[in-house]
Parts: sequence; structure tokens; C-alpha cells
Amino acid sequence: MVSRVTYSVGIAGASGYTGAELLRLLAQHPEFDVKLATGESQAGSRAADLYPSLSAAYPSLVFDPLDPAAFDGLDLVFLALPHGRSQDVVPALKGRVGTIVDLAADFRLKDPSLYPTWYGEEHHDPALLESAVYGLPELFRDELAGASLVAAAGCYVTAASLALAPLVRTGVIETSGIIVDAASGVSGAGRTLKHTSHFGTVNEDFVAYGLLDHRHTPEIEQAVGAQVLFTPHLAPMTRGILATCYARPAVSAASVDPLQILAEFYASEPFVVVSETPPSTKATLGSNTAHLTARVDARTGWIVVLAALDNLVKGASGQAIQCANAALGLPEVTGLPTVGVYP
Repeated sequence: MVSRVTYSVGIAGASGYTGAELLRLLAQHPEFDVKLATGESQAGSRAADLYPSLSAAYPSLVFDPLDPAAFDGLDLVFLALPHGRSQDVVPALKGRVGTIVDLAADFRLKDPSLYPTWYGEEHHDPALLESAVYGLPELFRDELAGASLVAAAGCYVTAASLALAPLVRTGVIETSGIIVDAASGVSGAGRTLKHTSHFGTVNEDFVAYGLLDHRHTPEIEQAVGAQVLFTPHLAPMTRGILATCYARPAVSAASVDPLQILAEFYASEPFVVVSETPPSTKATLGSNTAHLTARVDARTGWIVVLAALDNLVKGASGQAIQCANAALGLPEVTGLPTVGVYP
């Protein structure tokens, strides 16, 4: 019998929604063992008290304050911190730990000049941007093996990129004037209390936000390799993203079968389902699987591609674990659910 290797794991920012989702998924991972979880706003409290759903797996886990020295010697560290914090934490962790997977946007954009425009401040450590590997395995898998710093792709970006990148790479759609309309559940706003995420605000409402300047726009363009007009919407649901993408064909629309292109591109991908059926967010609930479909509208000449996923799993924590698996040479499916929860 081959002995199993266990990797010691830490989570910075484990008291937020993506941190809690990491804890949920890691409880089922046969190779990863959580040794440390920090949560500055919840330091000293038990994870099971904040999230009773974690009680069976973590009955005595207590959130610690964030101290980079406490992570010394760990094989793998996930950063589930607010944007801007990872830029300061990563330099302090480099050399102390094996692999770092950041769930924030701190190291996603390769061009440091984009951060002041889209995030409102200069990048604190632009030299690290060059060494960070972008974490969307289905599109950038070859770069992940052995990576020491991974910037896991954002939730909106994952949905839009999985939908559009195959069509851009095969040259069947124009690389300008692409429209991405996407709706997300309120968990994408995080656990911090805000007026815009109150039940009384979100319930019975559907609203667009970030018009023309949402910070995921340059990340979508970087991942897809095309210009996009991105409009996000907040939907009255807890989890899920549904992205509807519109593009003009670069060749005769009659000669394009975008559904077939997607099916062939993702034929061997365990976390992508391509189907004639329009995707629904409910079908992806709790899973690391994205659901896609596509159509050509002969009347208007537009190509329409849709993608649905769980923003906390394939859009965040599940994707981070998939990236960690790839970086460490484990099968990407290890410890990750492909089947959603229904009803």
C-alpha cells in the first residue's frame, strides 16, 4: 500500500464566507489537514460558534489573530482576506510556507498600472505580480504545476472566461464589443454587514451596480483576451452566478457551432458541464462545477453563451483548492464535489 502524504494547511481570513467555505471543503479533503485558521474580527472565538455547520468537523477550532510567524513550516496557506491585505501578508509569508493561494484580487492583474485605475491605489509589491500564477485551471493549467504563489480567479471572471475563452482562442468571435451581463447572489458581498446586503434591501429586488467601472472588468479582459463591457447585477439569492455573454462572430455565423466548440474544449474537464439545457444557479449549488450552453441567433447575428456556477465554490474556495491540488501535483478533483445540492 502506498502511504498517503498529508499537507499541513493554514487559512488566513477563515471567519469570512470564503474562509468558512474553505473549511467546509477541506474537511472532506483526504490530503489536506487544517492546522491554523485566523479571523481577526473573530479572534478567540470558536469556528463552530460562528458557523454551527462546521461543528462536526471542527468542534474545537478557534480563530487566531493574523500573525505570519504562526504559519511557519506549513505546506499550504490559503488567503481569504479583503482586497489589499494580501499584498502585505504575502511578502511576510514567502520563505515561511510552501504554497500560497490567494483568493483576493491582489495578484491577479499582471499590469500593475491597472490597480490605481480599478482598485483605487497603487500595488504595494508589483515585483510579486510577475511570479504569481493566475488560477483558473481549465484555461491556464500548464502554469500551475509547482507554483508557489497562485492568484485564484474571481467569481464573475470565472463564469465569463469559461464561457468566452474557447470562442476567442478558436477565432470564431470578435475580440471587441463583447457584452457580459452577470448576476450574483448576495454572498459575493461577503459577511461584513452593509446596507446593500441587508435582507430588507436585497429581498424582492434585482439591481445592476458597478456600471462601466466594475473592478473585475480588466481581469475578464486579461483572462479572455478580448475587450468586454461588463455589467454585474445583485440577485435576491444567497449563492450563484449566472453570466450571459454576447459576442459577434468573426466568421460566417452559419458556419459557427459555439456549443460544439465548448463541448470539445471542455470534453476532459471534470468541473465543466456543457449542455443544450440553459444553465441554472441552483444546479451548481455547493459544487465546484460550472454549467455552460451557447447559441447562434441567425436573426440578429449574435452568439450567446451562458455560464452558471456557485460563486463560493468554483468562483472562490473550490477553485482555490483545485489550484492548490494542481500546484502540488494532486489530481484536481481531490476533495472537491462535482454534484450540486438539490432541491
